[in-house]
Amino acid sequence: MERLARRLGVPDAVVIGLGSMLGAGVFVVFAPAASAAGGAGLLVALALAGFIAFCNATSSARLAARYPESGGTYVYGRERLHPFAGFVAGWGFVVGKTASCAAMALTVGAYLWPGRARLVAVLAVVAVTAVNLRGIGKTAAATRVLVAVVLTVLAVVAVTGAPRVAGDRFTGFADVGTHGVLTAAGLLFFAFAGYARIATLGEEVRDPERTIPRAVPLALGAVLAIYLTLAVVALGVLGADRLAASAAPLVDVVTAAGRPGLAWLVRAGAAVAVTGVLLSLLAGVGRTTLAMARRRDLPGALAAVHPRHRVPHRAELVVAAVVIVVVAFGDVRGAIGFSSCTVLVYYAITNAAALTLGPSLLAALGLVGCLVLAVSLPLVSVLAGFGVLALGALWYAVRHR
Repeated sequence: MERLARRLGVPDAVVIGLGSMLGAGVFVVFAPAASAAGGAGLLVALALAGFIAFCNATSSARLAARYPESGGTYVYGRERLHPFAGFVAGWGFVVGKTASCAAMALTVGAYLWPGRARLVAVLAVVAVTAVNLRGIGKTAAATRVLVAVVLTVLAVVAVTGAPRVAGDRFTGFADVGTHGVLTAAGLLFFAFAGYARIATLGEEVRDPERTIPRAVPLALGAVLAIYLTLAVVALGVLGADRLAASAAPLVDVVTAAGRPGLAWLVRAGAAVAVTGVLLSLLAGVGRTTLAMARRRDLPGALAAVHPRHRVPHRAELVVAAVVIVVVAFGDVRGAIGFSSCTVLVYYAITNAAALTLGPSLLAALGLVGCLVLAVSLPLVSVLAGFGVLALGALWYAVRHR
């Protein structure tokens, strides 16, 4: 079996984790989450999503150190639970994250050229795939540049909006109730799911037993602090109602703070951020596809590794092609709910697998939390997510019979 090259250290792994997470939450998810949870409810939901993500990160790090190869929970489920559990995890990840890739590409298009959003989205997918095909070292280097640009833009938004924060806008928890907070937490979880990209790249990190457990919590902790800061600024400046209705919340923050001239910088930063997410997301989906193809849960031809660049080039090309097709019909907000549902099931399996390594309160809380958030999402997302998982399970049963 052809192996990928181990080239990533702790800093590179952390950067890929940051690049996977920064963008989706800040530029896409805050508005629908505010609509579901209100003002104070949004902050509670963000903290809840962050805690469940931490539980999942702990389980992922324990398992990735034990099984340092590409595939993430697809591998953990097979090895610790049952091949079917691994297949469900892998299928949910590939399908859900393919939808996420399409949503991110469409977001790039919407920010850069709203009148030709789908064309720009296709070009973004092609460009990002070309970078990934050059090797994971190129992916890490490109992501490092993107993360630096995004952090600068987000710092400008926070500094500009902070003086205009009004304390009376952090209200509304009683109006939405527990279900609204859980729905918002499920949507916001979409923004944290990128830390798993470190685990899915497990075959390409140096000293994985040390690198992965260190990189995952570092990346997650940094992103949670950034999200909380920007959520407070956005709510304090815009209020829950205006935030919920906003198509570009951080652009509206700098405009409301009296600096409309910074709007172009925020739009450019949004495009860069989402491109960074797309870059690492496509890499992660390609490697899970590689792992599934190696075990014939997907066509074996997708298990090929490029002889020079040591990347799963066939898997990445097929994933990119599917994303381009989805871009032609996709909807950003609908894709977020669908992706959150399937990825929460993925992490439920992660925590169940981690429990087989020994008792763990965090793994148990993560398992319950993932299932609760998954069924608390909007009904359309729940039906679509579990429907696609059921189709995959049916195909698995027929194939093995």
